[in-house]
Amino acid sequence: MKALQNAKLITISMLLAIGLAACDKPGPAESAGKKIDSTADAAGKKITETVDKVGEKISTQSEKTSVAIDDTEITTKVKAAIFAEPGLKTLQISVDTVKGVVTLSGSVDTQVNSDRAKALASAVAGVAAVENRLMTK
Repeated sequence: MKALQNAKLITISMLLAIGLAACDKPGPAESAGKKIDSTADAAGKKITETVDKVGEKISTQSEKTSVAIDDTEITTKVKAAIFAEPGLKTLQISVDTVKGVVTLSGSVDTQVNSDRAKALASAVAGVAAVENRLMTK
């Protein structure tokens, strides 16, 4: 009788061991889950990289836009200052601004007026330099 109980005990132990060993083997659902997790991680990394790249491009573009707005604002202020100055013929003076550098071109009656236009442009906030290409008639 004891031998029969030992045999039953050994059989039950072996069935438990086989059952536990079977649990360690990944099944189709577990393999699919791992593949989904892997794909989700890869997609998450790609999305993060794309968002970073877009953020950098937006930052760069906004800096360029800011410079363009600043240059346009400077040009407008320089033209207004020249227009407000008596004796300067504003229709004969062109103003162009690139990265804070103002270029005056066209013609004026005297060197004094050329110097005055340059001084007015230099006094405008944001002007880094003035290139005076005004010609005297």
